[in-house]
Amino acid sequence: MADFPENLRYSAEHEWVDDASPATIGVTSVAADALGDVVYLELPEAGATIEAGAVVGEIESTKSVSELYSPVSGTVVEVNQSAVDDPAVVNSDPFGAGWLFKVDVTSRGALLTAEEYAAQAG
Repeated sequence: MADFPENLRYSAEHEWVDDASPATIGVTSVAADALGDVVYLELPEAGATIEAGAVVGEIESTKSVSELYSPVSGTVVEVNQSAVDDPAVVNSDPFGAGWLFKVDVTSRGALLTAEEYAAQAG
């Protein structure tokens, strides 16, 4: 079974968010494994206003293209340019160097604990 950091919260769509300010957002190891080799990231731009539950980008792999949903509402303050330049880091380190973007959060969507997400993700 996959291991999910207890300090993070998770969306039903397989994104994670931390409690920092600004909040860091990425995709879980479940999503990275299901996608296969990630080859392209389309992420929201710094300064963009995003809404919890809304599509904010795409993750393209050798298998498919998946929409990226925001687990929070707020303003994007930073995009992980290293991940954009080398999307494979999403597969190798989804909870670390493979983070996607940071947000000044105004509200959070429906989020799961690590235990709840692990039960849902199987």
